[in-house]
Formats: sequence, structure tokens, C-alpha cells
Amino acid sequence: MVLKETKILTVIEDDFEDSELIYPHYRLQEEGVICHIAGKEAEKTYIGKNGVPVQSDFSFEQIQIEEYDGILIPGGWAPDKLRRYEDVLDMVTFMNNHNRLIGQICHAGWVLISADILRGKKVTSTPGIKHDMMNAGAEWVNEEIVVDGHLVSSRRPPDLPAYGKALVDKLKELKGST
Repeated sequence: MVLKETKILTVIEDDFEDSELIYPHYRLQEEGVICHIAGKEAEKTYIGKNGVPVQSDFSFEQIQIEEYDGILIPGGWAPDKLRRYEDVLDMVTFMNNHNRLIGQICHAGWVLISADILRGKKVTSTPGIKHDMMNAGAEWVNEEIVVDGHLVSSRRPPDLPAYGKALVDKLKELKGST
């Protein structure tokens, strides 16, 4: 298990896209990655768009982001809430400034827009926020997966198998074990 010392943080808020949180979380755990979930409140149950309950391990304030190798932001309507938390924007900015994994899918691009890290990056997202991404300075493409440096982006749930593989591959690359 090459990635067993690797730690990933997923940020959560109500109305996340259920599969876009669950699939990458379990896929990374299969590789031995330590996966934590943080929300505004610790040990709170957040409810996905389709009714899946997920409990946070920590609050945003409890997170020491420098201890993590990456951050994942699921889509759904949660990103519109997540981008309003300075703690979340600070975590994304830290990951970007330290070339650590940032995984975003669907509407999660809104968080990266608010963190102001997309200028000059090639990304994808749900087509519904294509122009938001472009207006933030990104080169937007309609592909199932786009990897630009440490940023891994994907469009929607049907792309999850490619997204999961890309996350694992990028983590292995960043950890120097490809």
C-alpha cells in the first residue's frame, strides 16, 4: 500500500452530490489513504442531495491543513455553501500554494473560483458553471477528467471511475511512487 501514510481531507456541507463524496472517499481508502471529512461542525450528520447521511470527523476550525496531502471537494449544491467559509478557502489556497492534490468535481469549481486559484489552469466541471470557470481565468474543456499539475477536475457522476483513477495516480505521482 504505497499511499498508506497519505492523508486526504474532504470538505462537506448539506446538499453535496452523494456519489461525488462517497466514491472518491472509498476509492482512496482502498489504496490505504487516511480519509477525513470536515464540516462547519464536528461529528455532525450532513445530508446529500439524494438523502445519503455522512458524518463529519472534524470541524473546519479543528483541521491542521498542513498535515494533509490533498483536499477533495464534492459537487452538488454544497460548493455554493462551502465557498462562503474562509476556513475552506484558506485550506484550498494552502493546498494550491504547496502543490498538494486538489480534487474537484461538478459544481466544486465554485470553491476554487472563490479561492482565486484558477487563473491559467486547464479544468473541467459541470457545463453549468463553464462560464464561471472561464471568467475566473481558467481554460475550460468538456472532458471527463482534466489533470493540470496538482489539480484534478471532473464533470459529473458518470465520470467517477476516471476521476477516482486520476486521484490515485496523481497522489502516487505527488508522493514520488508512480
